[in-house]
Amino acid sequence: MDGNAATRGTDVTHGQAYLDSAIKVERQIGREKLTIQTGLMARQADGAVLVTYRDSVVLVAVSSAKPMREQDFFPLTVDYRERTSAAGKFPGGFIKRETRPSQKEILTARCMDRPIRPLFAEGYKDEVEVMATVISADPDYDPDVLAMIGGFACLHISKIPFLGPAGSVRVGMIDGQPILFPTDEERKKGQLELIVAAHRTAVAMVEAGATGVSEEQMLTAIRFGYDACQQICDMLDELQKKVGQKKLQVTAPVRDEATFAKMKSEAWKDLRGAILTPGKYAQKVALKEFGAKLIERHAASLAAGTPEREKREKELKSLYSDLVSERVRAMILEEDLRADGRGLRDVRPIRIALGVLPRVHGTALFTRGETQSLTQVTLGTQSDEQRVDGLREGFTKRFYLDYNFPPFSVNEVKPIRGPGRREIGHGVLAERALRAVLPADDKFPYTIRVVSDILESNGSSSMATVCAGALSLMDAGVPISAPVAGIAMGLIKEQDRIAILSDILGDEDHLGDMDFKVCGTAKGITSIQMDIKITGVDRQILTDALNQAREGRLHILSEMSKAIEKPRADISKYAPKITTIRIPVSRIKDVIGPGGKVIKDIIARTGASIDIQDDGQVAIASPNSEGVEQAIKMIRALTQEAEVGKTYLGTVRRIMEFGAFVEIFPGTDGLVHISDLANTRVKKVEDVLKEGDEVLVKVVSVDRSGKIRLSRKEALAEQGGGDGKQHAAAGPKA
Repeated sequence: MDGNAATRGTDVTHGQAYLDSAIKVERQIGREKLTIQTGLMARQADGAVLVTYRDSVVLVAVSSAKPMREQDFFPLTVDYRERTSAAGKFPGGFIKRETRPSQKEILTARCMDRPIRPLFAEGYKDEVEVMATVISADPDYDPDVLAMIGGFACLHISKIPFLGPAGSVRVGMIDGQPILFPTDEERKKGQLELIVAAHRTAVAMVEAGATGVSEEQMLTAIRFGYDACQQICDMLDELQKKVGQKKLQVTAPVRDEATFAKMKSEAWKDLRGAILTPGKYAQKVALKEFGAKLIERHAASLAAGTPEREKREKELKSLYSDLVSERVRAMILEEDLRADGRGLRDVRPIRIALGVLPRVHGTALFTRGETQSLTQVTLGTQSDEQRVDGLREGFTKRFYLDYNFPPFSVNEVKPIRGPGRREIGHGVLAERALRAVLPADDKFPYTIRVVSDILESNGSSSMATVCAGALSLMDAGVPISAPVAGIAMGLIKEQDRIAILSDILGDEDHLGDMDFKVCGTAKGITSIQMDIKITGVDRQILTDALNQAREGRLHILSEMSKAIEKPRADISKYAPKITTIRIPVSRIKDVIGPGGKVIKDIIARTGASIDIQDDGQVAIASPNSEGVEQAIKMIRALTQEAEVGKTYLGTVRRIMEFGAFVEIFPGTDGLVHISDLANTRVKKVEDVLKEGDEVLVKVVSVDRSGKIRLSRKEALAEQGGGDGKQHAAAGPKA
């Protein structure tokens, strides 16, 4: 048999030549080179790319499939996963394998989804799945934005009718100047962290956290990010030309315009009254009854219960939904009138109650219109910090916010199976908004947990959480630097006609073109999130929306100040009392003791919890101040360091021929040489001292090894002579 038969006719490529076979584009974006390549991995997917920025590499692939059954929605799934092997790490836990997505992975998947979803051709209903996997992680750069770029890229080069190109970047701000792709260190010390997604004509998505930047600074940063996205769009167009894949042609759905016109002529005037029915559920009932009568009239010619009748009713329901949407939008654009009777800039009535739960450390019941949040604050110690196992480095969180959206808040019946992507996203948005005003650890050494339960919902519950969170923190006595409020802005855009809405309702979010959430203090922005349902918004719309949001935010802050103007002077009597002290790093081991014996004894005797940092900071917490004071006294006694020139009342522990060892405070003793025992010559130490005697001694010196030399003679001289016992009160006691 021919030994080469197995490889006959095969083009074998190895090593660098194999890697170089990929189709590649690259460009300097920020301070590093961005590379996007395809044709090397995952070639059976509809589109797959590797996105590289320094040592970070993300593989993103997209697949599409015909749906199993007819559906009236676009089934898009976006997923993002981080392999711990990408950072040379093992997964935590017992299983040692990545399982459920982490909070970070869920948030990144949401960030990828939001700008992608509006950019598919109208009428396209195939199932689409975009999957991003981090396969190499640079220690200085977060790979999440690379996954977003990869999502745009693999869709753009595929047959899927995606209306790209689009790009995404992270923007930081150092000393008021925007920078592209900031490192982790720059993100920590910067005033802004912003993710921008944009296509050729407009911004498509914004996500940001800030320390209180102005509207003008935010607009400058967004524009800076938009310009950088154009460079990435150029790269994607270049890559698409090299790949040469043709797009699927999609026929947009055709509406029965003749029937729609008839329904509109019959119902346009009276529909206005149904839309203006006060109350969320009363309005739904009114619109449902109105629609049922309209549909019945237009389907009456077909026999009830027949397939033809059912099909026609389904078509008419879709037309009626379009009619309601068009009528609501027309009222807004032509009359400046919204579905609940408000003007475009009006904020719904606000009601606030504080301290509504007796045993909770801080509470706020915040109601804005038909949206209500009951928010609670719990204060704890360092042991209550949230530990996060990150891809590149694990860390702990001293402040965290949990958002819950039970089904009864919208009068639905659903099983509760833990927080979903929406709950996690809303919670992190509110957490980011409040984090900017929290006190420093050394000024308020508490772990802070905020829990928001949405009890009613018709409008932005995440913005209600921001307001209720700030109020509950102040009710708990947390010394925040300023109150924070949030407001959700909407947009109705028909060609050149534009209306920006303040404090949008749930239906205005559904029927509108934008959901723009803005949070901040009276001085500046701390967090924003923008979702666009049209192809994008220009700078003027963004400017007007931010300015109108500031107007609404100041109104809400004014209403909040009527309930509480500043944080309470004292924390709840049910919260732990925490005091921080600092001890020498070299004495940490003395407080802990062998196997933790010493610290366990202090905890058992005082009832306090004790957390020791590597830098020597010690946080002592107890339900009562007595336990804290007792623990401080014991720790001080263990960590005192002898001061040269200071006199102490010590206890004789050992007698030697050459002198006596005197303990000046627990765990620390020094030597009194026989020559330093008295003003006269001493033949035997026992002539002056016995073990167990209390004696005044002065610290003469401490050498480099920590050995302490004491003098009874000098202590006596300072006290005016005698044997020192009658002067015991003059020395400090341990």
